[in-house]
Amino acid sequence: MTQIRILIADDEPMIRAGVRAVLATDPGITVVAEAGDGREAVELARLHRPRVAVLDIRMPRLDGIEAAAEIHRTVPGTAVVILTTFGEDEYILRALGGGATGFLIKSGEPEELIAGVRAVADGAAYLSPKVAARVVAHLAAGDAGTLAGRRTAAREAVDALTARERDVLAFLGSGLSNGQIARRLHLAEGTVKAHVSSILAGLGVDNRAAAAVVAHEAGVVPASASASAFVSASGPGPAPRARRPPEQR
Repeated sequence: MTQIRILIADDEPMIRAGVRAVLATDPGITVVAEAGDGREAVELARLHRPRVAVLDIRMPRLDGIEAAAEIHRTVPGTAVVILTTFGEDEYILRALGGGATGFLIKSGEPEELIAGVRAVADGAAYLSPKVAARVVAHLAAGDAGTLAGRRTAAREAVDALTARERDVLAFLGSGLSNGQIARRLHLAEGTVKAHVSSILAGLGVDNRAAAAVVAHEAGVVPASASASAFVSASGPGPAPRARRPPEQR
């Protein structure tokens, strides 16, 4: 069994101990490092190259959102999960916009932490149900003209993708990991990864969470993928913008 190597960062030792204890209940997860502030988290991520970094938001020296962005930039093989008591929209938007692909609330169930870690380790994105509800509200917010404009921009961006890329995007928006998408489309997982990188570049977004938002706004996600899909797939992201280099996955 391949172990999922984890970094935990929180300025409260008791919280770190609690998170470690929860993760220790899964034999497939190993905590390889702990940090007491955001700067140390970045340094340890560079040193240990964990598959997932679980970060608190409010930490000394460098907060969790800034640390997430730095880890995303310098250690692209490490996925970031934000674990915090704070669920305000501002934090959600900043964290996911900065490269985090998971956002969990400390008051959630222990099983949710393990599910979130496993999801991002497998290449998917994960939002706790409470956060997912905020994302759905965010997508529906704004005046009719703004929402219509976002949907039009999303459809135009998606129409520029190949037919196979649109197939992959639909499953990505439904919350599936690369491996799950590969099985559904009878493709090699490496082929799906290549399609995902091309999709991110084509949509002008930085990560799969933002791509999932575009998929929902463009209407390419199957109707059966309700708001619950956001628990594993989506996060708030910008409307499609200028092309940028694809995220390495």
